[in-house]
Amino acid sequence: MNQNLPDCAVKERINVLGIRAHALNVASAKAAVLAAIRRRIKGYVCFVSVHGVMEAQRSSELMSVINNALLVAPDGMPLVWVGLSQRYKTMERVAGPEFMLEVMRSEEFRGCAHFLCGGEPGMAQELKEKLCRSVPGVNICGVFTPPFSAMRLEEERALIEAVHRASPDIIWVGLGAPKQELFMARYLSCLDTTLMMGVGAAFLMHTGRIRQSPLWVRQAGLQWVHRLLQEPIRLCRRYLFSNPVFILRILAQFARHGRQTSFESASRPSGAGVELKNLARPQ
Repeated sequence: MNQNLPDCAVKERINVLGIRAHALNVASAKAAVLAAIRRRIKGYVCFVSVHGVMEAQRSSELMSVINNALLVAPDGMPLVWVGLSQRYKTMERVAGPEFMLEVMRSEEFRGCAHFLCGGEPGMAQELKEKLCRSVPGVNICGVFTPPFSAMRLEEERALIEAVHRASPDIIWVGLGAPKQELFMARYLSCLDTTLMMGVGAAFLMHTGRIRQSPLWVRQAGLQWVHRLLQEPIRLCRRYLFSNPVFILRILAQFARHGRQTSFESASRPSGAGVELKNLARPQ
C-alpha cells in the first residue's frame, strides 16, 4: 500500500539491505506522528529491527510493505550504526515498545485515543488495565485480539466494527514481525483510524511476560542476547542465524557502495531528520 503524502516530505532515509529506514530520533519520530494525527494523514509505522530486515530479504511483499510505510523507524542499534556511518549524527534507536509508552505519557498526545490490537486472548485487555493504572489520563478506547491464523470474514467484520465504534487516533498492533506489518498494510484502508503502529513485543513486555533489557544493554545493541536468554527455544534460530548473515551482508553493501548508500542524494544534514512541509501546523 503506497502512502499518498503530498504535504509530507520525509526526506532522509538510509539503505539497510534495501530497507529504506528513516533517519530518525525519538523527538523527530514523535513530531512526525503528532503532525500526521493533527492533519489526519492516514498511514502505518514500522519499527524495524535486524529481524525485520532479514525477513524482508526473503519476501519482496514484506520489503514493499515496509518501504511504503509512513515512517520506518530504526528499532535496533545495528540500523542506527548504519545511519551514523552515513553521517546522520543524531540518529538514534526508536523502539516500538518504548515509543508506545513515550507517546502515551507525553502531554502533546493527551487528547489522542488509543486502540490495542494483538497479543494472546485476554492480553490486550490486561495491557489496557495496566496502562490505565500507570499512565494517568490515557484514553484507551478499545481492544481486539486477532486469531493466530488468518482472519475469517466474520472476524474481519468484528475488527472493523470495533474500531469504528472506538474511532481511535492510533491502533497499536502487537503481532510480531512480519505478521504485524502485513496486517497493517492489509487493514489500514478499511479501519476508522489515522495511524497503525506495529510495536512487536510491546504487549508481552508491558504485561510483564518478558522483561525489558537494561538501558546499557539496549544502547550496546545487545538486547537480542537478553531476549534470547528469556526465550531460547523460540528465538534461537532468529538470532543465531540471522544476525551473522545480516553482518556479512551489511559489510558486503559497504564494500560495494561505501558509506554513501543513503536514498537521499542531497548533502547530509547535521541532525537526524524528518522534514515536515506544512504538516506540523496546529489545528
